[in-house]
Amino acid sequence: MKRPYEFAKMTWEEVNDAVAARKPVLIPAATIEDHGLHLPIDADVVIAESVCRRTAERMPDEVVLLPPITVGFSPHHIDGPGVLTARWDVFVEYVKGMCANLAYHGFRKILIVNGHGSNRPVLDLAARLTVVDNPDVQCGVLSWWELRRVQEAVANFRESTWTGHACELETSIYLAVDPENVRMDKARADNPPHPSPHFWADLVGQPPPGYANAVAMTDYWSTVSETGTYGDPTVATAAKGEAILDAASVEIEEILRELVARPARSRVPHQLPGAIARNRAMGFFHDVNEGRK
Repeated sequence: MKRPYEFAKMTWEEVNDAVAARKPVLIPAATIEDHGLHLPIDADVVIAESVCRRTAERMPDEVVLLPPITVGFSPHHIDGPGVLTARWDVFVEYVKGMCANLAYHGFRKILIVNGHGSNRPVLDLAARLTVVDNPDVQCGVLSWWELRRVQEAVANFRESTWTGHACELETSIYLAVDPENVRMDKARADNPPHPSPHFWADLVGQPPPGYANAVAMTDYWSTVSETGTYGDPTVATAAKGEAILDAASVEIEEILRELVARPARSRVPHQLPGAIARNRAMGFFHDVNEGRK
């Protein structure tokens, strides 16, 4: 059955129709890396794509879903067999180029949904540069675990002390999506060995009592996890995964509708007239509404 939101299945006429309808574009972004002894190395990709697809299913005629970005920035995981990582600047240029392609075809609203922690800074940079290079494009980025509805859902069922990687949350989502490829017989808890008040990490930002604001620091993964897991996947269930997927898709739908409603605002140069004329002539400045139908 053809799904109207799938970008890769569209004809060029359907792409133009989607542009004419001013549909926003949803891009799942993740990476291939170790996910404990029990999850496949495509966990981040499967989770990000599932979150986005669940969203698209909620609004099938109002959004365009791109295939997922499957290789991201993950050099600190390289000690885990199967990890694929891109150099940070190559990754930024790749994502920025993809967004520029979408802008060339006429899309003006883009939302990147991240499924891998270390993609956050580079995806943020790619989104920022997309807007800088294409002032008529609005490009945002979020990570699924940072969504307010997801954090509220997790607080209602959470059983593990720490969440982070191949944990209760990620394992639950994979169980909800593709249980045949989860080896729960191999799942084991692997909690951070040396957390301290300012050096800790939790996927949904819910540490145990006694912890302060966390310092952002990314260690080589093999120094903080024996198995590639960070947390306790043994308490994961498909029902918890469904709760996360539902919460994420509801909020992302809200975000997409808000993004569509945001007006394209013109830049306002405050230089002297001679400088403004020079910048326009050299192509350094253009109005966001130039060229719009």
